Amino acid sequence: MIAGFRRLLATRRSALAGLMAFALCAPAAAQNFPTKPITLIVPFAAGGPSDVIARLLGEHMGRTLGQQVVVENVAGAGGTAGAKRLATAEPDGHTLLIHHLALAAAPALYNNLGYDTQTAFAPVGLVNTGPMVVAGKLALPPVDGKAFFPFAKQQADKLTVAHAGVGSNAHLCAVLLSQALGVKFAQVAYRGTGPAMNDLVAGQVDVLCDQSTTAVPQVQGDKIRAYAVTSAERLDVLPNVPTAEQAGTKIDMTIWHGLYAPKGTPAAALDKLNAALTAALKQPSVLERFKAVGTSAFPQAEWTREAHAKRFSAEVAKWAASLKAAGVTQQNVN
Repeated sequence: MIAGFRRLLATRRSALAGLMAFALCAPAAAQNFPTKPITLIVPFAAGGPSDVIARLLGEHMGRTLGQQVVVENVAGAGGTAGAKRLATAEPDGHTLLIHHLALAAAPALYNNLGYDTQTAFAPVGLVNTGPMVVAGKLALPPVDGKAFFPFAKQQADKLTVAHAGVGSNAHLCAVLLSQALGVKFAQVAYRGTGPAMNDLVAGQVDVLCDQSTTAVPQVQGDKIRAYAVTSAERLDVLPNVPTAEQAGTKIDMTIWHGLYAPKGTPAAALDKLNAALTAALKQPSVLERFKAVGTSAFPQAEWTREAHAKRFSAEVAKWAASLKAAGVTQQNVN
């Protein structure tokens, strides 16, 4: 009996020693972070606005962190496939996700996400913000915004409006456009705005609401026609393009990107990631690139992890109310 008690005591001591060793090693591992290349998930196809921003940030953040940042495109289901990939990743800071406001809108659009949007992710920091551009193929008859919106309302049953999947920024903008005009368009879903933009340039679809990040270069290259921007002010890089309100239709939509890690990622790793993101956002080359495509970094006071978490929570509530008002009902993730 005494021998058995001694064995039990020894086992407990061994277990306790193991737990103490783990507790000591975990903070040390976080302090040494990163210890390998970092995967940055883009939940849309290559060539889209999120992909462009991810590659720009990844290059600069990799230099600060001393590890390569590898972009992985996980497209599908309006960006929810990439989000699910992050939600199930190891919470060690070596897998990240860049996503826009569609991540916050997803709970109002889907009933089987496979993760809890409010709790599955650890916000790392806000990246950039800017408007959407309502654009059309060059062959459309309207030559400006004031002519486009009445035309779109009259020809709604004949127009094809492209987007990057239910829940994407392009889809949310299309919902607001339909709501503003009181009509329904034939929508064409793609796995990202990259391929959607390619078909708009080729004239295969009629209209696309796209982020300024990728729309501006196509407008400036005379590949598509911009009818309006969804911000309160015109863009400096598109001075001749009116706001939607100036063109006679009220569409107010400002997009933003944020960087996320899985829930449970050590605070020390999150702090290092936020510091690397902050360093990237201070780079003149990054800010100039943002400006060139009609977007900008957030004010420096909003670069903290806490500011990101606050905005994200507010956007979840905002889009739940907005989509409900628009009569959008939840559906299954494809």
